[in-house]
Amino acid sequence: MFTADVWAKPGSKRAAVGGTHDGMLVVRVSAPASQGAANTAIRKALASALGVRTNQVEIVSGATGRGKRIVVDASADDIAQRWQQLLDG
Repeated sequence: MFTADVWAKPGSKRAAVGGTHDGMLVVRVSAPASQGAANTAIRKALASALGVRTNQVEIVSGATGRGKRIVVDASADDIAQRWQQLLDG
């Protein structure tokens, strides 16, 4: 299991994962922040960027805010390496 914090940017022109905001990985999604649409898009974007299935990514806190804590149900070592690459841009 891998746990980390992300900073959500719903309503972006295009989806992208990378960069930092206050030390958190930035996840941009085009979905609006209403009725959970952005959270679903964030899970999909993270799964794609990390090379895991969407159901392996869970938002465990911050569902209604921009700062979110996520858990990835995969090898922490593998995910940590890819996470650092995403943080670096």
